[in-house]
Amino acid sequence: MKFVGIFCIGIILWACNPSSRTATSSTENLSAFAQDDHSYANLEQINTTHLHLDLEVDFSSQTIYGVARHRMHNRGADTAIFDIKGLLIQKVTLGAKKHEKETDFIIGPMDKDSLFGQALLVKVDSSTQLINIYYQTTQASAALDWLDTTLTSSKTKPFLYTQGQAILTRTWIPIQDAPSNRLTYSADVKVPSDLMALMSAKNPKDIHKEGLYHFEMPHAIPSYLIALAVGDIGFKDLGNQCGVYAEKELLEQCASEFEDLPQMMATAEKLYGPYQWGRYDVLVLPYSFPFGGMENPMLTFANPTLITGDKSLVSVLAHELAHSWSGNLVTNASWSDLWLNEGTTVYFEQRIMEALKGKEIADILAQVEFRELEQTLGQMKTEGTLADSKLHLDLKNRDPDIAMSDIAYVKGAFFFRTLEQTYTRPILDAFLKAYFKHYSFQTINAKQFASHLNKYLTKNGQKPFNYNEWIYTAGLPKNCARIVAPRIEQIEAKAQLLNQGKYPFEDMIRNTTFKKNGKTRRRTQIIRPQYKDYLIQEWQLFIRALSDQVPIERLRQLNKQFAFSHSGNCEILCDWFVLAAHSPYVFEIQTELKDFLLKIGRRKYVLPIYEALVQTKEGRTLAKQIFNEAQVTYHSVTRNSVQKVLR
Repeated sequence: MKFVGIFCIGIILWACNPSSRTATSSTENLSAFAQDDHSYANLEQINTTHLHLDLEVDFSSQTIYGVARHRMHNRGADTAIFDIKGLLIQKVTLGAKKHEKETDFIIGPMDKDSLFGQALLVKVDSSTQLINIYYQTTQASAALDWLDTTLTSSKTKPFLYTQGQAILTRTWIPIQDAPSNRLTYSADVKVPSDLMALMSAKNPKDIHKEGLYHFEMPHAIPSYLIALAVGDIGFKDLGNQCGVYAEKELLEQCASEFEDLPQMMATAEKLYGPYQWGRYDVLVLPYSFPFGGMENPMLTFANPTLITGDKSLVSVLAHELAHSWSGNLVTNASWSDLWLNEGTTVYFEQRIMEALKGKEIADILAQVEFRELEQTLGQMKTEGTLADSKLHLDLKNRDPDIAMSDIAYVKGAFFFRTLEQTYTRPILDAFLKAYFKHYSFQTINAKQFASHLNKYLTKNGQKPFNYNEWIYTAGLPKNCARIVAPRIEQIEAKAQLLNQGKYPFEDMIRNTTFKKNGKTRRRTQIIRPQYKDYLIQEWQLFIRALSDQVPIERLRQLNKQFAFSHSGNCEILCDWFVLAAHSPYVFEIQTELKDFLLKIGRRKYVLPIYEALVQTKEGRTLAKQIFNEAQVTYHSVTRNSVQKVLR
């Protein structure tokens, strides 16, 4: 284990006798605690069961001053080990408030790649249950995104939000940062009096005049789901225990876009059982947020790129809602099995969208994702990284963000589609409903899941399934479910015509007859294909199917007819700019491209454009010029990803 040296350092420096370390009781079930490759925590000896945070948010210094009060389940430990990165630890005490006594602590060395941070070793005794860590954040606290007024909608008030997944919670809270350890938490947070604070917990609806907020999360959650946001925020109720928070200038627009959320909730509960978190609210963040959404319990964080005016991207919201079951209720025990969170969720999302929008549209949405998976697999084969196309990944000594790919999300979803195809939908639905109930508020790994699935199928007299091939073998198994949809074939056929030099969107002449004054008359109409004639997802499939060698003249023609460079949908803008980046045509639309990269911080959109630009010398120069200006608007997750591309 890579962290064994840290344990030794602590023991030596405290001159403790190793023999004094009490062994864990053999009668206690420790299977819940995975061997975590990304945490220093000694969870098998001592683990946090409840965390209380006393926090003060200071925008002037861009610092959070905090006390993390850990209630521990201690199985005879003489050392409690926490994860930290970019934190200044001031002191550590033991005991309840007003009865605290300082204790010794040691901060271990930074790991060689500065990825996992440092171990915070706290001296305790076998009876210690309360550990209080006094600390403050620094500019190296990567989970925090401090936005000045220029990056907010109001342009008058600042904003702060956190993003903890996968291992960034340790950059703003000293914590045992492993998904296998679930804990309840509470918090008292002080912020400027004209701003509202929200957390992944029970939330206020109005600004507190003194800037004092109290939060409770009564259900045990993994550390990466602890979240905080502070800003000039308003709230609007949507009904059925659902609502939306957003900067006040965007609130009505966001509420209109997400008005179907109560219906989504009802659909999800009908599919896989009761929602167990009380309220489900959504917070729409500023544009710098690096993801489409983050499933923080009771308060999904959403990117404003979802607000298109036509609800064409609400599938992302369906995805985050589905996480309330798969991911939040039942959690992957380690990041090596992220597919148990994300694959299940994507399948669940597809089922919600099918119920709301119909099978045809749901299949088109799924096919867009499957095409992305095929592209990812092709890239992996070319780069020699096909081993990472297994559902269960070997992530030892590796960045857990590697797991956040189409493999976990889409291959994982098609694992469940294939189960549905093999055993019928009613049987799969019954399994998933029972699975969420059985493992509620627990963690699970791939081996446990496969065993549980096998027992269920065997119990119900079903034929065997090749789940080991799916989980532990690279690529896609031959029995992978496929999607057949005429509209998909039609739009991709148009792309192939364009690749062959033919233009598939020429004006059409329609001759019709009608009666007027007892005479038959003829009417000739010129029908010009328009952007609105196709779904957003159809346009995605079309643009992605176009060759990099499409002549500039054709790109100009497409853009003139359909105005892709000015689309209100970021999915289209991203795909169009990626296509253009492979051609000198990109310099004809570089103003629109630059405006996009300066405004949008969502990694899904930003990263592919930079990756396409650097394929040419001129494009790389343009990419660096834009990034030098745009990087201050990006969250560290996006910024670091782009920097790797530009090296």
